Amino acid sequence: MTIYLENETEVQFDFDTEETARLVAEKVLEQEQCPYEAVINILLTDDQGIRQFNHDFRDIDRPTDVLSFPNIAYEQPADFEHVEEEAADCFEPDTGELVLGDIIISVDKVKEQSMAYGHSEKREFAFLTAHSMLHLLGYDHMTEEEAATMEEKQEKALKALGITRE
Repeated sequence: MTIYLENETEVQFDFDTEETARLVAEKVLEQEQCPYEAVINILLTDDQGIRQFNHDFRDIDRPTDVLSFPNIAYEQPADFEHVEEEAADCFEPDTGELVLGDIIISVDKVKEQSMAYGHSEKREFAFLTAHSMLHLLGYDHMTEEEAATMEEKQEKALKALGITRE
């Protein structure tokens, strides 16, 4: 798994963000039985930065905690059956890795929500990463059933890694 992580803020956490993102991403991919090595891009920004992305790409003029930009249009969530048909668009030519997409996380929201929910910043960061990874794999939460499925998958991954609400 390759992760390209850029922190465009001055915020530093008391855990390794790249290592945490890698562990969570790999666990989600394992659970979803991804048959490929994969690559994702992660940008850590602040509320102002994510607000601009939210405005530019979703026409929503407010900050959010995480944005996901999937590279693959799945027929069904985590159905990798057809990705090779789109090989030129789905695989990194030099490494052969499946390009899943981009994740943007607000470090301000990580701090704010960890306090609001009473758990560690690492747990909040890991949760947002798991949530976004599921979006990159074609999951959504537009219905109660979809939301419940995502919640179950997120919690399963975090529990398996021992990253729980403390």
